[in-house]
Amino acid sequence: MSQEDTAMTMLIAYDGSDQAKRALTDAAHLLRPRHVEILTAWEPLHRQAARAVSMSGLRQADWSAGAEEEDPAYTEARRICREGVELAESLGLRARAHLVETATAIWSAIVDAAKELRPDVIVTGTRAVTGFKSLWTSSTADAVVSHAGIPVFIVPPLNDEDEEDLDSEEGVDPAGVED
Repeated sequence: MSQEDTAMTMLIAYDGSDQAKRALTDAAHLLRPRHVEILTAWEPLHRQAARAVSMSGLRQADWSAGAEEEDPAYTEARRICREGVELAESLGLRARAHLVETATAIWSAIVDAAKELRPDVIVTGTRAVTGFKSLWTSSTADAVVSHAGIPVFIVPPLNDEDEEDLDSEEGVDPAGVED
């Protein structure tokens, strides 16, 4: 069996956010996969509108959904997924793009895709919402860990101290002399 046949494959849940970019970059450096499946889950605009209207208590207007290619949410998801593939390729990985229309929750789309694609690991970023705010926000990363049945690599966001450290390092060369 060649090294190519045994190379690790990871599935990255990629939504274009800074957390997703960081998760992909960190996982590429730490896990050193050869193949990456870039997964962008999207929800049709008419379903997003219906959910918003139902939460407001207003009556939902009739909606006839057009073709996917005409849906702005689909167009944006394609752009984001392409961006993820380009980032992965810039890191030296072989990347394939996957768009998944989500009918329920994002975590469910990720888990279903993992069952079909059979990666060695799922990679996701997290917003690391805690405390009172977490009572109203479900964690996609937690749900993926609970339901995936395979290893999940979660990359937390930079904390404020890390961001301050990065900002303070700008303008300083490796010898410690300011520009």
